[in-house]
Amino acid sequence: MRIKLIAPCGMNCGLCMAYLRDKKNCPGCRSTEINPFKSCNNCTIKNCEHLEKKNLKYCSSECEKYPCPRLKNLDKRYRAKYSMSMIDNLDTIVNTGIFNFIALEKQRWIRENMVYCVHNKQYYDSKKIEDILKK
Repeated sequence: MRIKLIAPCGMNCGLCMAYLRDKKNCPGCRSTEINPFKSCNNCTIKNCEHLEKKNLKYCSSECEKYPCPRLKNLDKRYRAKYSMSMIDNLDTIVNTGIFNFIALEKQRWIRENMVYCVHNKQYYDSKKIEDILKK
């Protein structure tokens, strides 16, 4: 999994339905490509002034607002709907480092070169698997 696929909120973009689909896909939150999704471009977490001001790559306790209401709401929704936690992801990044987090994500979500999509709970034989698996 590539570091660029881990969003500032802790989402692994490589598991997102918008990223995995073949047509009109999202390039991921950190991509320099034009993102066709307004919701991603206008994301308050991705564009957080506190992240920019403190030069942080991810939300963390280094920010006095952590976890902010937006992150708490996102975490609550993802826990309920998709059985994953942005805050747990971010805490794992802080506690073990990004490379260990990525290794854990590979173990958790990738099987036989197929990647699990958290949004529709299916494994994809994605054309992007090579990009997802790059370091």
